[in-house]
Amino acid sequence: MNLDTTNAWLAVIAVASAVQVLVLLAAALLGYRFYRQTMQAVREIEQRQIAPLAERMQALMARVDAILVDVKDVTGTVARGTERVNATTGRVRASVAARVSQVAGLVHAVRSAVGHFWNGGRRGGESPLVM
Repeated sequence: MNLDTTNAWLAVIAVASAVQVLVLLAAALLGYRFYRQTMQAVREIEQRQIAPLAERMQALMARVDAILVDVKDVTGTVARGTERVNATTGRVRASVAARVSQVAGLVHAVRSAVGHFWNGGRRGGESPLVM
């Protein structure tokens, strides 16, 4: 091989390498433009779609939190009311039972007195002739 052939092949390789560098630079530039356009589209979509949705979700979550606080308060109030009703029911039941017992005792005493009066002072079951 002579030096002219080697120099020619080296020139072809150098030109091919320069073309490759230019193609790679063009691909990198196109890739960067594509990336920049994509990021711009993502930002626009985020501003138009996601930001309003996020604001609405935050407002909704604040309302839900307020409702949960109200429910907790109402539940506590109902629990205290139930305890009071149960205590009052127990006191009323005891009071009614005591009064019913008193009335039952009075009715029994009246029945005994009336029975004694009707039997002429004798106990029930005694014959007037037997002493």
